[in-house]
Amino acid sequence: QVQLVESGGGLVQAGGSLRLSCAASGRAFSSYVMGWFRQVPGKEREFVGAINRNGVITYYAESVKGRFTISRDNAKNTVYLQMNSLKPEDTAVYYCAARNSIWYSKLEADFGSWGQGTQVTVSS
Repeated sequence: QVQLVESGGGLVQAGGSLRLSCAASGRAFSSYVMGWFRQVPGKEREFVGAINRNGVITYYAESVKGRFTISRDNAKNTVYLQMNSLKPEDTAVYYCAARNSIWYSKLEADFGSWGQGTQVTVSS
C-alpha cells in the first residue's frame, strides 16, 4: 500500500489556476498508475485524469481536457494536477489515487489507495 496526501487546494476566481500536489509514501511510487478524481457533495466521484508509471502517457476526462495537466516526479514521489482556466463547475474535493498496475483505468474501484482530498472552490 502507498499513503497519499494531497495539498494545494483553495479558493480561486474563475479563469484562474491552481496546482495540486499529491505526496506518496510507502511502497515504490513508480510502480503505481496515479489518478485524480473529484467529488461534489451528493454526486458520485468523477474521474479527472491519470498518468502512467513513467509519466509519459496521460489520460483526461473530456470536461478537463486542454485545461488540466497531470505530471509526476518519481524522484520526489509526487504527482501534480495543474488546473488552468478554472470554471465554477470545477468546484469539488479533489482526490489523488494509486493503482498498483501497469494498466490505466478511470474506474474508482481499480484504485486501491486514496488521499484524504483537498477542496477546490472556483468563484464566478
